[in-house]
Amino acid sequence: MSRVANNPVKIPAGVEVKPEGEFVQVKGAKGTLSLKVHSSVQINQDGGLVTFAPKEKSKQAVALAGTTRALVNNMVTGVSTGFEKTLELIGVGYRAQAQGKSLNLSLGFSHPVAYPLPEGISAETPSQTEIRISGIDKQRVGQVAAEIRSIRPPESYKGKGVRYSGEYVRIKEAKKK
Repeated sequence: MSRVANNPVKIPAGVEVKPEGEFVQVKGAKGTLSLKVHSSVQINQDGGLVTFAPKEKSKQAVALAGTTRALVNNMVTGVSTGFEKTLELIGVGYRAQAQGKSLNLSLGFSHPVAYPLPEGISAETPSQTEIRISGIDKQRVGQVAAEIRSIRPPESYKGKGVRYSGEYVRIKEAKKK
């Protein structure tokens, strides 16, 4: 069995965690996040620590307690430091440009692609072939990065496309005559 829920979440200075009924609200310097907690998970706050425990001894309740602990830990990290994903554009003529709440991509199609950024997510382009996506919600940052990558995923013969920074793409060998 997993013992993730046994580790308490440490609350850094400047972050407030409020368990209110079936919701947990986390406030910090970067914003506010809220999470609905399952009824079989009990949350206790003691000063600078938040602990999680299953209300029942079922396997599902123990799993939900660990999941809730991980989600609240991500919320605390998000409102204090934030999350960031970096994408790289590999290919001749592939470029990106951030303009307000939109990301303009030129990825080898016959038309440019304008990706609208959701609320709470920001994108910057330090160079034409690099995109940095940042926000306080880890899931939304990862989802936006995955959606941008899915516009032109890296292909396996030349490696062209949008990939995560540090992602390894295995290049296939071309067909022999």
